[in-house]
Amino acid sequence: MAGFFKKLLSGLTKTRNNVVSGLNSIFHSFSKIDDDFYEELEEMLIMGDLGVAATEKIIEGLKTKVKELKIKEPGECRQLLIDSIKEQMDLGENAYEYEKRKSVVLVIGVNGVGKTTSIGKIAAGLKAQGKKVILAAADTFRAAAIEQLEEWADRAGVDIIAQQEGSDPGAVIYDAIQAAKARNADVLICDTAGRLHNKKNLMDELKKIDRIIEREFPDAYRENLIVLDGTTGQNALSQLKEFREAADISGIILTKMDGTAKGGIAVAIQSEYGVPVKYIGVGEQIDDLQKFNSDDFVNALFDIKGDAEND
Repeated sequence: MAGFFKKLLSGLTKTRNNVVSGLNSIFHSFSKIDDDFYEELEEMLIMGDLGVAATEKIIEGLKTKVKELKIKEPGECRQLLIDSIKEQMDLGENAYEYEKRKSVVLVIGVNGVGKTTSIGKIAAGLKAQGKKVILAAADTFRAAAIEQLEEWADRAGVDIIAQQEGSDPGAVIYDAIQAAKARNADVLICDTAGRLHNKKNLMDELKKIDRIIEREFPDAYRENLIVLDGTTGQNALSQLKEFREAADISGIILTKMDGTAKGGIAVAIQSEYGVPVKYIGVGEQIDDLQKFNSDDFVNALFDIKGDAEND
């Protein structure tokens, strides 16, 4: 995990340079805590893609703590701000309940966000825990998606249920559920289309898949994960909003965090929609996708370890 923290630390460098250095200069340049001070902080957080809703909550939390603790020095607000961000991101126990039960994990998201790769990495992680995993290649719209998933299944050493390009995704899901039951699989992970002829088709397809799972495997624990590209910032939020209309999203996989200036989006998502970031990706390697930890994330964002070393 130490290696992953290092990657996270380096992955968030651009965000840190963009936002955190600006925040630090606000803490140092103001001599008193007043409306101007809070306004500057607010502006800097919004610029860092934390979004308006999250920023308002963070600033409100900060103001409350400043009053309670009777703090007068702007510099003393830095740690309070960090704590306030951690509180916004921590939605209680970030559950991975699906790992402990017979479950179906639906993975959705637009093309190009790293969906198939994320599925492969999660499957490999579950296999390493001794779980029996089956993948369903229900993104039949794109030939490369099936091949890519087959490659990941092979690499992770798990079974895959696939049909030809252009076949009915619902039929693939149906077959995969029957296979999961027959083979007594622990987790069935389903890849879904990231693009169809139009948005309505795509959303209808997801709803249909959802109905098939409900009908054929009502006892299975359900996890619907959306994969979002961290580099797209606020655009990721609008994707989440759209997909939520078609599926009950229970968690987020945030990819490509290894070089984005928009790392604050992780805070915005949790705050705005109450949907937890469950996995975070910082590279191409199989172990570069890890379970999300809000403390580690905010510490890496503010380079807390660096501070400790510099003291």
